[in-house]
Amino acid sequence: MRALLTFCAAALGAATLFAAAPTLHAQAPKGEGARFDCSQAKDPKACEERRDKLKAARTQAEQACQGKAGAEYRACMTQQMCAQSKDPKGCEERVAKGKDAVKNARATCEGKRGAEHDDCMMKQMCSQAKDPGNCEAVAKERMARRQKLREACKDKRGEELKTCIRMNSGENSGQK
Repeated sequence: MRALLTFCAAALGAATLFAAAPTLHAQAPKGEGARFDCSQAKDPKACEERRDKLKAARTQAEQACQGKAGAEYRACMTQQMCAQSKDPKGCEERVAKGKDAVKNARATCEGKRGAEHDDCMMKQMCSQAKDPGNCEAVAKERMARRQKLREACKDKRGEELKTCIRMNSGENSGQK
């Protein structure tokens, strides 16, 4: 169940960022462990500018949503990120579509447990992607990183767990 929630949260977060900035979905923050290297982009300077703009927008949204938690925080972040996009209404429609996709995937995978459930969710979510093969490859890589984190931090709780996750996930090197 925890893996499902983590996967769904990641999928919803990705859908939100993808909706907020369609041209930025492949870029990640600078630093060690970045998922996309702007030096390999067609226009590296434009890539860097888009990434910096998205980072500033996310920081601004986080400040606006400070003090909120759970569903209220997620709704606030979605609203703030979409408000800063070129097409706020279209952004909110894409986010809603992403939420529906997660809801449908959960319904389809209901009753499955563990790795079987994770695999089902991945296939359901990736079936709607532009490149399902690439989506599945990225999802498998993400699940492997998550499993490695679980093993590294399995006996930790509270602040010790948060520190362990940061130290082992690359957040300490500029990636968030």
